[in-house]
Amino acid sequence: MQRKYSRHNDKFKLKVAIAALKGDKTTAELCQEFGLAASQIYAWKKQLEECTEIFTTKNKAVDRDAEVERLLAIIGKLKVENDFLEKALDR
Repeated sequence: MQRKYSRHNDKFKLKVAIAALKGDKTTAELCQEFGLAASQIYAWKKQLEECTEIFTTKNKAVDRDAEVERLLAIIGKLKVENDFLEKALDR
């Protein structure tokens, strides 16, 4: 008989990982409460501990805005150069 694996949504995983990080309950108690294996709880806890991207999204947005501004400036410069060259060739 094959074992049927259940899929858990992100909210559930976060809830379990936060409960594991709090340390109020032992891993065995969490396993019983959530119906999970200890290895799964450890894996989700480790993922949460290693997650650094949560707090860096603002910096990425600022970097992206700066990059867009830089690229728009380059496009504007190239447009002016292209218009100048078109006029020069028409003569």
